[in-house]
Amino acid sequence: MREIYLHGSRILIGEDVANIHKYLPSSRVVVVVTDSNVRKRYGALCDAFPTIEIEPGEPNKTLAAISYITSELVRMEADRTTFILGVGGGIVCDVAGFAASIFMRGLPFGFVATTLLSQVDASVGGKNGVNYEGYKNMLGVFAQPQLVICDPQSLETLPQREFVAGFAEIVKAAMIADASLFAYIEQNAEKALQKDRQTIAHIVYEAVKIKAGIVAEDERERGERRKLNLGHTFAHAIEKNAALMHGEAVSVGLCKAAHLAVMLKLMSDSEQKRVETLLQRLTLPTAVDVPNAALCAAMRKDKKKSGTAIHVVLPVGIGRCEVREMSLAALSYLMSVDKTVVIL
Repeated sequence: MREIYLHGSRILIGEDVANIHKYLPSSRVVVVVTDSNVRKRYGALCDAFPTIEIEPGEPNKTLAAISYITSELVRMEADRTTFILGVGGGIVCDVAGFAASIFMRGLPFGFVATTLLSQVDASVGGKNGVNYEGYKNMLGVFAQPQLVICDPQSLETLPQREFVAGFAEIVKAAMIADASLFAYIEQNAEKALQKDRQTIAHIVYEAVKIKAGIVAEDERERGERRKLNLGHTFAHAIEKNAALMHGEAVSVGLCKAAHLAVMLKLMSDSEQKRVETLLQRLTLPTAVDVPNAALCAAMRKDKKKSGTAIHVVLPVGIGRCEVREMSLAALSYLMSVDKTVVIL
């Protein structure tokens, strides 16, 4: 097991979820928030505590889910001595953290991250939120979990598509800040797909370390943390218009960002090809048939927008990136003149 500390958050990578009681505050009542699918796999954990169960899937990452959780907390007579434990993937982490952060002006909370994507991204960094009218994470808060457990055994029972989707966030982290991690994934892609424990443990730890390091410098996303949105300006617009999982949309978004970087002479053609090839080897999509107009319309509602401009993260080679403020008109034009960027 390896540990990373981030602003009061203890992230345990490689810990067995069976040891959860060692880390939970003994002086507090624990309430579990999970979804119906995860509860089937973690019945023993959920049965040990009062449990609030929500429906799985992105359509349920809404204010309605927050309302249900808070009403259940009221019914259970939860108070400020209650600890909320989210058990599940990214959606559970988001809604559990959001509900805990606003109930009675904030309860302590933690996560057992059961998917690859939640282990490397959703459970780490203190962003908790829900979608609103179809727009991604439009409502939310910054609040750090006290505890995150990333148990590699939880990945064994994941459906392959859900497991694979998490690789997009790992590739993203490598593109942002670690060319050697990118090369390691290139060398070990097949092992990773086969859930080789040593390989997965290494890339999860390295990806979390990258994210934690950036968040430690800029918790509230006023500068450096914006780099973690690499590929996400496009991905959120894609999710609005296509039936893709978040990680799948991020994969396409990374390709779009790389294409745009080539157009702006920030990245070479060969580096862009490495990105696309690696994502394809990881069986992630690199293309989606969404009209440019639909993407641009969604970007106008993106939370990264500021007036008529938007912050776009672009790779500068592999292992470095930069944040550029670009007008929506200019971004739309660049997408329209290069068909590989418009409709991949």
